Amino acid sequence: MIKDIDNLQALQPLVEAAYRDRSKLDDPAHREAVEATIEALDRGQVRVATPGADGDWTVHAWVKEAVLLYFGLRQMERIEVGPFEFRDKIPLKKNLDRAGVRVVPPGTARYGAFLDRGVVLMPGYVNIGAWVGEGTMVDTWATVGSCAQIGAHVHLSGGVGIGGVLEPPNARPVIIEDGAFIGSRAIVVEGVRVGKEAVLGANVVLTASTKIIDVTGDQPVETTGHVPARSVVIPGVRMKQFPAGSFGVPAALIIGRRNESTDRKISLEHTLRDYGVSV
Repeated sequence: MIKDIDNLQALQPLVEAAYRDRSKLDDPAHREAVEATIEALDRGQVRVATPGADGDWTVHAWVKEAVLLYFGLRQMERIEVGPFEFRDKIPLKKNLDRAGVRVVPPGTARYGAFLDRGVVLMPGYVNIGAWVGEGTMVDTWATVGSCAQIGAHVHLSGGVGIGGVLEPPNARPVIIEDGAFIGSRAIVVEGVRVGKEAVLGANVVLTASTKIIDVTGDQPVETTGHVPARSVVIPGVRMKQFPAGSFGVPAALIIGRRNESTDRKISLEHTLRDYGVSV
């Protein structure tokens, strides 16, 4: 394993070449490039996706390719942690105390996931390739899927499901931006992006095809794939005609915006009270 990663840019062409031709993994240089990329992911030196100055995100497909190749390089092994026993290809994340994060048993983060300082992981799960920003709470039984990007000071409430998007490598992962609040049992999958300081009420389900309907104006405005910053969202239903008749299908309703406040927690409490959002 490469312990000193001085030139991350040099890893990309080696990983990309190995992804196109798996036989190149017989070459130590290509294998080490894959392993070094996963180590860099674990340290937070590279990310699957990064935000730009314009607020948009860039996906780094080669990093995902390294994750996929890493599965092929690893062998199944027994992992013993106190009284617990696991059997998997990917080791568990280590040196949590040095990283300044708290993991409550049996919370689990896989090697290759990055947890920034101040993260609290209750008995939930963070998969390889994921990024979890500073001060974020991953509450009990919440899951952060492969390559998901979770911002700073986000709250993922109990039972939240953040989906993984590993293939195809150029597909956008699920993105939860800074300060967002995701209510209990909410599900966000298939590359959906939740903007800064948005609030999702309990049981909101967002897929790539879910209609996100802004109902705050005179006429509804429908979008998919993106919740605007500071939006307050609750579960909804829209009627759709099928051969057998008209039936309600799940939707998400934007019913308002978070109030301006210098204190994010106070702002959130006011928002939930004003709009009656279940969390």
